[in-house]
Amino acid sequence: MNCFFCKGSLTDGTTTFMTEIDGCAVIIKNVPAKVCSQCGEASFSDEVAKKLEQIVDSLRTSLTEVAIADYRSAA
Repeated sequence: MNCFFCKGSLTDGTTTFMTEIDGCAVIIKNVPAKVCSQCGEASFSDEVAKKLEQIVDSLRTSLTEVAIADYRSAA
């Protein structure tokens, strides 16, 4: 499989997912991903993407200015 952006090779790895909800930064560490060895772009499987949505939704009620979670602990 090749990177969508630069066509570099993808390898199994982990990355940090970041998003913003209502002005609050949400950071999820140690997310399994296919990571491009050339540009560093990460892509997620459908299963991982669904789990990220669940984690973000669960954090929505307890948001402060920054919320940090670990994917492995939440999975």
